[in-house]
Amino acid sequence: MKTPFAGFPEEGIAFLRALKKHNRREWFQPRKELFSEQVLRPMVGLVEAIQRGLLPIAPDYAHGDPRKAVYRIYRDTRFSADKTPYKTHIAASLTRAGLDKGSSPGIYFSVGPDEIEAGGGWYLPQPPQVLAVRNAIAAEPARFRRIVEAPALTKRFGGLQGARLTRPPKGFAPDHPAADYLKFKQFFVYTTLDPSLAVTPRLYTELMAHIRAMLPLVDFLSEAAGGGRA
Repeated sequence: MKTPFAGFPEEGIAFLRALKKHNRREWFQPRKELFSEQVLRPMVGLVEAIQRGLLPIAPDYAHGDPRKAVYRIYRDTRFSADKTPYKTHIAASLTRAGLDKGSSPGIYFSVGPDEIEAGGGWYLPQPPQVLAVRNAIAAEPARFRRIVEAPALTKRFGGLQGARLTRPPKGFAPDHPAADYLKFKQFFVYTTLDPSLAVTPRLYTELMAHIRAMLPLVDFLSEAAGGGRA
């Protein structure tokens, strides 16, 4: 069965692998067109395919210019001891319509020569946002538990991940039915996939399967972020 995305070209993955060895502007700049054709363009195509796949099941995440969903290849080195200028993978994220890509829950995936990443949720919520999620969990503990303990999610991601407190936070009863989840300060799921998938049509099918599994969690968090109920 033909999938909407055939996979990355071998040249694109080879480019990213070479970039790991030659991570400097003098190497990258003369090969920028190769990056655009063999890495960036396929990633935009993958985003387009995933957006089309989401239209029947989660149209709120299938909006916008797919090019804007793809992260820049340039690293922000201002506060890092590592001054290499380029990332050695290509990544994208999808956020519910009406929410800001940089500071809201979302769907994330990346492709590199050594691993493929799939994740979703809220990785760095600020304290008011953490409180908003905790209040949402406290209000619907049974619903949240069904979401994060669903077989589809635990099979692919192992369950909810993120930093957490050692005891329930102030303002929430220690015996609350979702006390174990109210301890979380981050709310996400994440896994890596076999990098050999990158050049095959199975990249799309595997990513879509993981996205379907994480969607209820991303929806719940998006509601807490002010996105309304889907």
